[in-house]
Amino acid sequence: MKLKDSQTFLNLAKAFVAECSARTRYEFCEYGFRMNGYEAIATLIDRIAYQEFNHARVLYTKLQDAEMPQIANIDINAGLPFKEKWNMLDNLKYLMQDEVDESLAYLEFEKVARAEGFEEIANLFKMIGEVEKTHAHVFEELYKQMKDKKLYKKAKEVAWVCPSCGYVSFDKQAWETCPLCQAKQGYCEVQLPEDLRF
Repeated sequence: MKLKDSQTFLNLAKAFVAECSARTRYEFCEYGFRMNGYEAIATLIDRIAYQEFNHARVLYTKLQDAEMPQIANIDINAGLPFKEKWNMLDNLKYLMQDEVDESLAYLEFEKVARAEGFEEIANLFKMIGEVEKTHAHVFEELYKQMKDKKLYKKAKEVAWVCPSCGYVSFDKQAWETCPLCQAKQGYCEVQLPEDLRF
């Protein structure tokens, strides 16, 4: 079977569109966090958005590898989420749900690709799906910390790092204003569990 005649080809196109949509939605959320003084969370979301961009880039490259000299149009039917609004806490929960949904879609895309004999693309879908699961866990952790007001309070002393100037303090709570450069607390790096650092 040729790639251009397969369901895998359509799934590549659906995945590309979903990744482009996710990146844009995440940039909207990143903007909201940045405008509300949560620079560190905005930076994490921006990093995930950039990873979504690279997922889209890799998927687009696979589409261009098809036997056709140029792809004029691919008709697909794909649902895209429109949950995110302007509530920062809710958006973290919605972003987590979006990532879980994407990881499940990639699992199905992987199965189809393997059944159609496209092992390389199946492995690509599998790897992207695993990254989406990690993204879901990051958003879940940020949601819990923000909801429980533990973004900048911990049970034990940790290193609080100011990315603006490099100042480091060791305490149970982050500084309100960096004593060195006067950056607000929202700039202070958020503490994620070791398995979620990326």
